[in-house]
Amino acid sequence: MTDHRTTRTDDRAEAIMRATLDLAREVGYAKLSIEAVAARAGVGKHTVYRRWHSRGLLFLDAVLSLNTEGLDHRDTGDIVADLREVMTKAADLLGRPPWGPLYQDLIGEAQHDPEVAAALNRRFIEPQTANTLTRLKAAKAQGQLAPGFDLDLAFEILSGPLYYRFLITQQPVTHDYIDRVLHAVFAGMSPRPQV
Repeated sequence: MTDHRTTRTDDRAEAIMRATLDLAREVGYAKLSIEAVAARAGVGKHTVYRRWHSRGLLFLDAVLSLNTEGLDHRDTGDIVADLREVMTKAADLLGRPPWGPLYQDLIGEAQHDPEVAAALNRRFIEPQTANTLTRLKAAKAQGQLAPGFDLDLAFEILSGPLYYRFLITQQPVTHDYIDRVLHAVFAGMSPRPQV
């Protein structure tokens, strides 16, 4: 037997997150308010506050409810191709609405709200980082990377240029740019012939 209260609570949560995303796209995160979200979702503001005690945490849940499937690395035996596949999917996701502009706002909020920053790291950044590092470790074990290369540094070198373009210069992160980053990085990470 289905618990109708759980279903109703889940339906309300979905309606609240959908209203949050719709309003954020319409007025921007800076003008987003719990009161406006509650009105749009057809619930009282206390219903929103019972589940989310801040606008930032509500926004985080709403943004992370969007589909980000396909960002896990496959292991085809070609580390560059596997990284390129995920990096281009991420660039495509971030390069268009709704994800791109909403994620920029979420990163901005994380700079001012330590609770949002911690939750974003725990729920999105850390799993993505772990997935990439797992793929890099496998490539290292397969001899595709120099044995002494620092994999944590490799991850930062790979992701840094993308975030720089996305957040700082706001230039498009194109597939060509990703290819240039990968070429530059792997020129330094490839194993050296033994002399």
